[in-house]
Formats: sequence, C-alpha cells, structure tokens
Amino acid sequence: MKNGLLIWNVLLTLVAGYLLITHFGTKKPPSSGIKMSSADTSGMNKSFRIAYFEMDSIASNFSMVKDLKAEMSKREDAITSELDRMGKNLQQKYGYYQNQAQSGALNETQSQTAAQEIKTLDEQIKNKKQELDQDYGDFVSRRQTEIKSMIENFLKEYNKTKDYSYIVSYEQGLFYYKDSVYNITADVIKGLNEQYKSRKN
Repeated sequence: MKNGLLIWNVLLTLVAGYLLITHFGTKKPPSSGIKMSSADTSGMNKSFRIAYFEMDSIASNFSMVKDLKAEMSKREDAITSELDRMGKNLQQKYGYYQNQAQSGALNETQSQTAAQEIKTLDEQIKNKKQELDQDYGDFVSRRQTEIKSMIENFLKEYNKTKDYSYIVSYEQGLFYYKDSVYNITADVIKGLNEQYKSRKN
C-alpha cells in the first residue's frame, strides 16, 4: 500500500514538473492587464530552470552538521553515563538487601522498606531516562530546524543573482536524471560554511 502511494506521488510529481516546464518554457506572457507580483522570481521573460544540491554532501561537509553530530555523540555519552551510574547504584542496593535478607538480618518491616526503596530507585531511573531522552530529542529537533532555516536563508540570498525557478535537494529514488550543470552543491557548502564560520566568531 505504501509503495503504491509512493509510486503514485512520484508520478504526479513528474507530471506536474513536465506541465510546469512546458507551460513556462513555451508560453509567452499574457497581454491582459494581469500584474505579476514583485516577489515572483520566475518572471515571464526568464527561462524555467531548476538547480539541485546533494543533501548527503551537505551533511558530510557542512561544519554546522559536523558540530551537531559531535554534540549529539557527546550528549548520548552523557546520557549513557548517567543512566549507567544510576543503574549500578540500584544493583548495589539490591545486592546489599538481598544479602541482608538471606542472612536473616532484615525483619518484615525492614524488608518492606528495602523493597520500597528499590522500587523508588527503579522509578527514578525510568523518569530520568524519559527526561534525558526528551531533552535530547528537543535539542536535536531545534538544531535540525536551525540548519534547515540556515540552508533556506542562504539559498534565498544565493538565488538573487542566479534566477532559478526552483532549488531542490537531490535524493536517490525520487529523481531519475540530473544534469550536473545545475548542481550547486559546492556553492551551497562553501556559502554555508562561510556563514557559519562568521557566526561562530
């Protein structure tokens, strides 16, 4: 079912792309009194061009993405370390109370208190894990949004002198042909890294 919908969406995209290209590539501007918006960058007298960039190359070469990966790894290690520390504490407590119970050193009231303490520690670990996972997820989401916004803003500035109708990120399986003349990946990587470097300084 999902594959059928994906194929149908790809076909619709290709048909829509073909119709856009034939429409903008062959029709002349209408002579009616319809006014074009000043924000419309496709302009009636300009050719219809689509540029693309390789998203996997951006992910590999954009310093901001590299920094995010390093920060994610650091945070993952901190989460693992914190949960391991809490888990070891729980195991030690459990082992201690188990030894006390086996030696007969705990009365019924003490056994109930020990069981409650173990249960409380276990709940604390679960709550801490949930809290850390939530913080981590929020951090990654914020940074991914920041990266996406930076790419979008860069492309808006970049396209002021390039006049592309669309700039898309290339993904395998969605596009079956690409003319490398319109590959702007190197420009995007260079521009993004320059912006990111100046922002960090």
